[in-house]
Amino acid sequence: MTALRLPLVFLLAGVLGLAGCSVHQPVSLYQLDSGSPAQPAQSAGMAVLLGPVLVADYLQRETLLQRQNDGSLQASTDGRWAGSLSSDIDQLLLRQVAGQLDSQRVVLAPASAGFTPDVQVLLSITRLDSGASQPAVLDAQWRLIDRRGQVRDNRIVHLQEQHAGTTASQVQAQGVLLQRLAEQLSGALKPLANQPTVAEVPRKAAPAPAAKPAEQEKPKIPMATPIRTDMEVFRF
Repeated sequence: MTALRLPLVFLLAGVLGLAGCSVHQPVSLYQLDSGSPAQPAQSAGMAVLLGPVLVADYLQRETLLQRQNDGSLQASTDGRWAGSLSSDIDQLLLRQVAGQLDSQRVVLAPASAGFTPDVQVLLSITRLDSGASQPAVLDAQWRLIDRRGQVRDNRIVHLQEQHAGTTASQVQAQGVLLQRLAEQLSGALKPLANQPTVAEVPRKAAPAPAAKPAEQEKPKIPMATPIRTDMEVFRF
C-alpha cells in the first residue's frame, strides 16, 4: 500500500505545482518612453505653467487596456502600468516641452507662490490606447492663456502611431504619440515667448462735476421814468 501511495503523492504534487505556475505568471510592468529630450540650459527662459492636465477617467488606473477590433477595451493579461499613468504623462510632457523651449521655467500646475507664467497650458487628454491589431491613438485638446488672461490658441489634436503588436511596442508607440504632442504644443508656445510686459492701467481721473446750468435770468422790468407833460404819464 505504501508503494502505491507514493506515485499518487508525486502526481498530486506535480499537478499542484503546475496550477501554481499558471496562477502566478509574472506580469511585466511598463512606463511611457519619454524619448531623449534636450536638457534645457536657460534659467531665464520662457515661463510656462503646464496644466492642469486632465486625463480621461478610463486611463486613471494601473491596468493596461487593450483596444479590440469592435472598439471595446479589455485588461491586458501580461502587463500593467508601473505606477500612475497620469504622473508619467505629466513628467513626459514637462521634460519634452522644457527641452523644446530650452527653458528651466516650465513647471507643472499648481505652481508655487510667486511664479508668474508667460503662458498657461490647459490640456485635456481624452484618449490614449492601442491594441494588438489596433494602432496607438491619442486624442487631446489644448488652450493657451497669455499673461493678460486672453486665449491665444485653441487646438484639437488627433494622432496615430503604428506598432508591431506586442505590448512593449504598444507602450513605446503611445510614448511616441505624447512626444509628438509635446512637439506640436511647443511650436504653438514659441511665438508667445516675447509678449510685452503688462503695464498698469492708469486710473481714470474722476469726472469733473457737471457745471450747474446757468440760472435763467429773470426778465428785467424796466423802471418807469416820468415824462413831464401836462399830464403825469408813465412810459414803459
